[in-house]
Order: sequence, then C-alpha cells, then structure tokens
Amino acid sequence: RLDGGGSSCSGRVEIRDKSQWKTVCDSHLSPEAAEVICRDLRCGTVLSIHGGAHFGQGGGSIWDEEPQCVGNETFLASCPRRSISNQTCTHVNDTGVTCTREHLGRRHEVSPMRCFRLVNGSTVCSGRVEMDVQGTWGALCDSGWDISDAHVLCHQLNCGFAESIPAGGHFGRGTGPVWRDTFHCDGTETNLEQCPITALGVSPCSPDNTAGVFCSGPSGSLRLVHGGNRCEGRVELLLHGTWSRVLDDQWDLNDASVVCRQLQCGEAERAYNPPKPEQGMGPVGLRQVQCAGKETHLALCNTSLHAAAPSAIAEDVGVVCSAGFLLGAGSRRVRLVHRTGRCAGRVEIYYNGTWGTVCDDSWDLLDATVVCRQLGCGMAVDFTVSAHYGEGSGQIWLDDVNCSGDEAAVWDCPARPWGQHNCRHNQDAGIVCS
Repeated sequence: RLDGGGSSCSGRVEIRDKSQWKTVCDSHLSPEAAEVICRDLRCGTVLSIHGGAHFGQGGGSIWDEEPQCVGNETFLASCPRRSISNQTCTHVNDTGVTCTREHLGRRHEVSPMRCFRLVNGSTVCSGRVEMDVQGTWGALCDSGWDISDAHVLCHQLNCGFAESIPAGGHFGRGTGPVWRDTFHCDGTETNLEQCPITALGVSPCSPDNTAGVFCSGPSGSLRLVHGGNRCEGRVELLLHGTWSRVLDDQWDLNDASVVCRQLQCGEAERAYNPPKPEQGMGPVGLRQVQCAGKETHLALCNTSLHAAAPSAIAEDVGVVCSAGFLLGAGSRRVRLVHRTGRCAGRVEIYYNGTWGTVCDDSWDLLDATVVCRQLGCGMAVDFTVSAHYGEGSGQIWLDDVNCSGDEAAVWDCPARPWGQHNCRHNQDAGIVCS
C-alpha cells in the first residue's frame, strides 16, 4: 500500500508481511520495483520516487527484503526477492512513490466506487471483509455472502481463491458501520463491482454478523513444475503455505485450458499425466477436477478440496500451454541425470511436456560435444553408452543422433523423428564434459 500521501496512489511504500505492515528503505527500492507497485495498485505508472521519509516516518519494522523486479511484472509478489543482511536503515530512510493516477486516486476516495480489504486475519489473505464507501470503511454484513462472492473478492485482492467462508463474526466486529450490500456473483467476475448488487433493506445488520473469508494465497498460488518453463509441467497449488499436488484420473484439455488461462500462458496445447518419476511426493490439494473450460481459475471448477490421501487410480496432472513455445528454450530442454557433477550424467531431453532419454545408437564424441556446449559445460571429454549412468524411464526421444559438432542444440542434429527408435533404456546415452 501507499500510505500518508493523501490518496491510494501516492505515499509511503508499505509491505504487508504476515500480520504487520512494514516500511521499505529508500536504498532498497529500484525504479523497476516502483513501476510494478503502481501497476499492482492500478495507479498507472510511476511518476516519482521519494526518499528520506518524504511522506512521514512509518512505525513498526522495516522490511528486510529487496524486490528484484524487471519492471514488466503485474504484481509485486511476482518479483524475486533478496534478503538484506546488515540492515542499516531507520524510518528516516522510508521511501515513497507517487504514481501518475494520484489525482484519480483522490477522486476515487470520495466516489461511489467500493474498495475492499481483509482485516483481523492471521494472513494478508484472510479476515473480515471491509468495504470503503464514499471514504468510510465498514464491515460487510454476512447475510447473503456466499462462496461465489468470496471467490471473486479473493481474486480481486490478488489472494487466489476462496478456500472457505467462516460463520458470521468469525473475525470480530469492526469499528465503523456494517454495510448491508448483497453481491450476486457467479464466481467468474474479476471484481465485486461487476456482480449484481442489492441492498438488504432497512433492517440493520448486527456488528457481530460480519462477513469473512479464508483465501488460498497470492494469485501465484498455482504453478507448473518440472517443465521446460513456467507454462509447462506438473500442476501444483499453494494451500496454507504448502505447495500441494493436483490429482485426477480424467484430466482433460478443458481442465488444462483453465490452468493456462489462470497463469496467463495462452491456450492449452496438451493435458497429460506425468510419468511416475515426475510425480509429486507432497500433500494433495485438489482432486477430481471437472472444468467446463471457460472458468478463470481452477478452483472455480467442480473440485474436491483438501483430499487427505490420493486414491488408488488418481494421478498427478500436467499441462503444456501455448505460451511455453515462446519462452526461450520453450518446450525443449536438456539435462544430465545421475551425475557425479553438474557436467556429467545421463542425457535427458524435455520435449512435449515430458522428460525422456537418448538412445546410444551412433552416439559419439561429436554428439557429446554439442550437449556439453549447450549446457555451458565446456568441451566433451567422453561419451557413455549402455546406461552407464543408470536407466531412465518414460520416453526415448532421440535415436541415431549424428551431430557434426557445430550444432547449437542436440535436437538440431540429424536423427530419427521424435520418439521413433528401436531401443530400450539399457541403451541410454550419457556424457562427460570438461
């Protein structure tokens, strides 16, 4: 948030860390991070950055991390962070930001538009629902509040999806009025202002009957792992601070489409169940996902939350999204497995959403040279055959590889078509680089 500047788009930068708001040192906020903050707050672009507690000194602690933003991120939570040791800042060094929509922010504070926040929760993504109407914050009445409304609010606050809505008054009573607005969301809206709204009537709502919600966490609570990039791989969900598996025995392209849409990764190219070596070992978060394909979030599909244990037939699920083909190495990567060091081991290639091996037919030092160069591992010292570094599993992607040694990647070398071979995994190829 931006505090002390007279509007929501100008002020001292404060970061919510667990249950505490913390200020940021003026030497630890880059122009790129300031740009992301303005974008995250829907305040346009950064106009100016202020040091030396320009908007007054904050209280409490000073954030002990530095955001490492590139500048094109949508949310500050998406930026990598670097821990700061030897913190020397005091509140006289509190930094502030003014965004280009500062004056628009001032108008919003006295306009009929509603702003929302969660109060008195154990995390920034849980608490009593409070609404700002014409500059006055008040709690929302629990009457009419349902899980679809809560889904929309969690998404609006960059908090994932609604895990549950507790009984009225769970997070205590507020100090202001109790607003009696009722939202009629179907769960696909991006903010509560898009939902039909009615009033509850003239009967007052008890301050002890306030709405609340437990959201899953930041919008980055869904991720793809063990893929070629962030838009490919096995699906994992962040629940209660733990990355959890998604299991399904009928995972299809409709389900995958929702994942790709939620991660802003384009269209779903493939839905699959990863082979056993790539399956997860952690807790199960979702099971039996049934999406129509148009939902904006996976949790809006017909799902089973918090399964205590996987069923005998349910498997981990994975997706390949179209944006993955545009991300650098895209849908292809190479790695060395069962290695004695980073630059020696069994050669494996990630292709079409799955890691697979290379057959040792025609495998020689020229082939190894290409892979060593591709991995930044220097020159090829030796090549291995007959599964010297152990047998892989799953696909055998390449066979009869015949590199000249000058290719940029092993898949640029002459070889049989992808997946066509006459080998078994006891013929998996390996390399040793300098």
